[in-house]
Amino acid sequence: MTKKKFTWSQIATGIREFYYAPYRRTLMRAKRDEDDLFMVLVFSESLGIPNPASFYTLELLPIMYERFHEWHKRMGMQRSPLDHIGCC
Repeated sequence: MTKKKFTWSQIATGIREFYYAPYRRTLMRAKRDEDDLFMVLVFSESLGIPNPASFYTLELLPIMYERFHEWHKRMGMQRSPLDHIGCC
């Protein structure tokens, strides 16, 4: 027989998983909603919505282009609403 020795990190991981598991779906949905709101904020100027923070969000556009297709599909838009982004 071999005895398995538990470390504090394994115990902490088990406890964290015990408390986190029931809320995992809710937390992931909340994170997705936050990401969607952030995407609208970044692309708002391109979508025709006035954005007072466009100077600060302009540098984030190249990073957000990669996730734009997934976002507009999730929002129910069949084609890209932006003329200069041809992802579909």
